Amino acid sequence: MASGAPGGNFRTWTPTPPERGSFPLDHFGECTEQMTKYLQCLKFTNNQNSPNCRILAKGYLRCRMEHELMEKSDWESLGLINLPEKQNVVNLQDQPEQAK
Repeated sequence: MASGAPGGNFRTWTPTPPERGSFPLDHFGECTEQMTKYLQCLKFTNNQNSPNCRILAKGYLRCRMEHELMEKSDWESLGLINLPEKQNVVNLQDQPEQAK
């Protein structure tokens, strides 16, 4: 049985990258620290969009842009405007454990 396109038409298919929502993996772990802090913040806040997590998200995306793991974009298009560049973000490991 032959395989391929209907009618035996074998054209070359050229994949195109997505416009947004997908970017290369961080194979060398250049932004692992920022990613881990952001994910810890999300876990700590029960996946709420808190200001501290948004600041960490901005740092993570900045790292990805600096290491060419994603296309450089302005913060407005990423929904991260009016956030300070750096802020003393609460260290999640220093928080008292919640009552069980």
